Amino acid sequence: MKNFGVKLSLFLNYFVFAILLNSVGIVILKSLNNYGVAEDTASILEAFKDLPIAIVSFLVASFLPRIGYKKAMLIALALVTLGCIAMYFGNSFDTAKLLFATVGASFALIKVSVYSVIGLVTNGTKEHNSLMSSIEGVFMFGIALAYYLFPAFNTAGDPNAWLNVYWLLAAMTTISFIILLFTKFENPPQPEGSDLKDDFIEMFKLLSKLLIIVFVISAFLFVMIEQGIMTWLPTFNERVLGLTENMAIMMASILAISLGIGRLMAGVLTRRINWIYILSICTIISMALVYFVLPELLNLETQKIEDITDIPLLGFAFPIIGLFIAPIYPLLNSVVLSALPKKVHSPMTGLIVIFSALGGTLGSRIIGYLFKEVGAQKAFYFTLIPMLVLLICYFILKRLTDKNELQA
Repeated sequence: MKNFGVKLSLFLNYFVFAILLNSVGIVILKSLNNYGVAEDTASILEAFKDLPIAIVSFLVASFLPRIGYKKAMLIALALVTLGCIAMYFGNSFDTAKLLFATVGASFALIKVSVYSVIGLVTNGTKEHNSLMSSIEGVFMFGIALAYYLFPAFNTAGDPNAWLNVYWLLAAMTTISFIILLFTKFENPPQPEGSDLKDDFIEMFKLLSKLLIIVFVISAFLFVMIEQGIMTWLPTFNERVLGLTENMAIMMASILAISLGIGRLMAGVLTRRINWIYILSICTIISMALVYFVLPELLNLETQKIEDITDIPLLGFAFPIIGLFIAPIYPLLNSVVLSALPKKVHSPMTGLIVIFSALGGTLGSRIIGYLFKEVGAQKAFYFTLIPMLVLLICYFILKRLTDKNELQA
């Protein structure tokens, strides 16, 4: 397979970072129980993870080609390996803050590099769509694995046993580092600017294009939907379905698994079917699930369920929405990146990361506000609004990308 080593490295990098990024909720719980910190204090770990992602993406995306994608990813993997080892020996809340700051900053380097390298190792929109969807699919499986990997290291009577997971994670990042180190990379196209100031100007010039404006709105809306559902689904499961806390969390992992399967399936389908048909059909089905399945869930008798076999089949229906919203994000990213010259893929990815972070933060807060004001039973209905706007955006993007291809 052409560029097999490069692609394998991209998959491994994304997979291990998915586990680390999604572990923040687990480490918050451990901080409450092991380090004796208060809830409001523990919640700051989320900021230590998210803010470095946005800040580093903003600062480095435009000139990352000057550094080199391979070197940037090696730096990120080395930093995270040290962070994992430090967490094991540090075993404190302050070390946890340092770990997530390192993970966030390093993920910014990884994501910008991965998205840019995809453009270098693929030919044509369909191949780009396929690889992007597959890599994002593997990312979702990494997220799902975190729900089971960390608990596997828990030992009754030993509050520090869970820290052994960081040796495994450090080993994974080290293996990825070694594979990447011996993989030959194509040199990225150099940016047009002559210095850092020019690089920033070139990045923000992209926002003057209608294609980019429509895209960042679409990416913002999708991440708002995905993060809003993913963050608040455990609460929905507990309050509406009457699941125990542990069961509510386990059921939420079904969403991550279905997102992973959906993205891998999209990676296969986009080789044969145009992206506009896949996204339109998937969004319409997602809207139907929200509109028709949610009322049925609300009519279920609320009771405490102790075992997964006690959950009615209808209870599994809503998390399956992940299968259908899954292709949206990677295909939108791929469609726009493959329509742009490869020399602007790095700054464009910086914009993707920034607006995705904003969408994720806002989506979680909006759904949280709705849970409080209108109740868990009705909050998810409001996702129909951004889904409808997304559907309109697809056709605008299709027209703009077709026009862009004709001008190329």
